[in-house]
Amino acid sequence: MINLFNAHIESLSIHRVGNKSRNEAIFISETPYALNDEIVPLLKEYFFKPFREKEENYFQFAHEVDLEYNDMFNLATELFTSPSDCHEVSKKITKHLFEQSNHPHIKNGEVYVAYLTNVNIDNNVVDAIGVFKSEIKSDFMQFEEKDSTLEMILQQGINLNKLDKGCLIFNHKKEEGYKILTVDSNRYDARYWLEHFLSVDAFQDENFMTKKYLKFCQGFAKDVVFPAEDKKEEVMFMNRSVNYFAKNDEFEESNFLNEVLVNPDLIPEFKNYKVDKGEKYSIEDVTSFPIANAAVSDARRSIKNVINLDTNIQIKLDFINPESAEKFVEKGWDEEKQMYYYLVYFNKEQKS
Repeated sequence: MINLFNAHIESLSIHRVGNKSRNEAIFISETPYALNDEIVPLLKEYFFKPFREKEENYFQFAHEVDLEYNDMFNLATELFTSPSDCHEVSKKITKHLFEQSNHPHIKNGEVYVAYLTNVNIDNNVVDAIGVFKSEIKSDFMQFEEKDSTLEMILQQGINLNKLDKGCLIFNHKKEEGYKILTVDSNRYDARYWLEHFLSVDAFQDENFMTKKYLKFCQGFAKDVVFPAEDKKEEVMFMNRSVNYFAKNDEFEESNFLNEVLVNPDLIPEFKNYKVDKGEKYSIEDVTSFPIANAAVSDARRSIKNVINLDTNIQIKLDFINPESAEKFVEKGWDEEKQMYYYLVYFNKEQKS
């Protein structure tokens, strides 16, 4: 978890990069930007708002040979080691971004490199580096009095409500490649920012593993449990899975399977499914890990607990009290109508 409320912008450098394939130039400012009390709150909202509004999916610098060959990892380390050299390092970061700006779809724009202090991540107060890019210009009107007439002037500028691209590099978990958050509002050049400029992989911490394993369970429920059992059991399997994660601090696969798979015949099916699909979810070799409570809460909100029937009827099962579905909902077959049915037991109807 991050908290940017008390984050402070220690220094800010602003440059501009063009598109190399269109022979557009790079502009490097000779000095840092002179921050003032009027602009700082606007910049903080512009830079930080996208990270407060999106799910915290962390990344880390990576390289197929060794982390020391990742350019941005080395530049971040240089800056964290010597924050007073922020402007000089910002020039290197901007030049590195310019070298990646050679696809025709990449837009030119301003690059902001900020050194941040008092950033809270995972209950640790650390420094951070912010690299942001503005690309899309918006039209706006200015008005000027000329004699007895009010003149209308059309201008272009940056919309402070939408950051086009950005990343926060936290001085945390350096050995793994630092923890990084990134946003990209313009998906026409997705590989440019993540792969070419930053060169990052997903940060495989407990939050990542918890989300990925529950996603894998959703796939198993849909592809295996539903065809083998029914929709009710698919929903209940996911309910038991989420409850297992909610009440345990550590995940252990054998205990998980014994607890959540009511039908023991599905245990080998689960293991076979993991062999086939585990790599897709990045959990192929995972059998134990710490559980992230926040990720469990997010998963619970996203998992559907509704049985949709072809007779335009929905049955909603309660994830808070799953024993009710086990005890009071039965599925059967009506020979006369040649249709399946759900039988629901109750004492009285509740008021809405």
